[in-house]
Amino acid sequence: MTGTPAHDPVDAIAEQWRRERPELAEHTEAMAAYGRIYRLAKAMGDKMEDAYAPYGIGRGEFDVLATLRRAGEPFSLSPRELTATLMLTTGGMTGRLDKLERAGLVTRSPDPNDRRGLRITLTAKGREVIDGAVEAGMLVQRGTVAGFTTDELDTLNDLLRRLLAANSA
Repeated sequence: MTGTPAHDPVDAIAEQWRRERPELAEHTEAMAAYGRIYRLAKAMGDKMEDAYAPYGIGRGEFDVLATLRRAGEPFSLSPRELTATLMLTTGGMTGRLDKLERAGLVTRSPDPNDRRGLRITLTAKGREVIDGAVEAGMLVQRGTVAGFTTDELDTLNDLLRRLLAANSA
């Protein structure tokens, strides 16, 4: 990527640690990588919140709606399927579903295959909201990596995939 700064605030933090704790100097590159990932995740999360706000949803609601949308017709999953996919507690999922149902973006209905179960289904309004929010989010994402060549983006994805795999439970 062209225009990469030679020095950033994370470098300054790592330099301070090397100065103050020289015995830790060999570990500051890992600290710097972690610091950049953390800062980037925060910055990108904020940008995505801004992209979704015009649709009346935040990232949490986006995740539920996007999961239902990606499921394909009839855009319906059980709360258990949603919870497993989104790695949420049942309490966290209930709160999101309550908000989405009040907004008319999803419906809850009895599961025809399980008398004790429910199905969460994306409404037409919910599909319209998520389709717009996905496009808005992708515009932000494309803009964020616009300075990378295809090869650089492939390399970045490979490295992040490795890092994620090494740190996933």
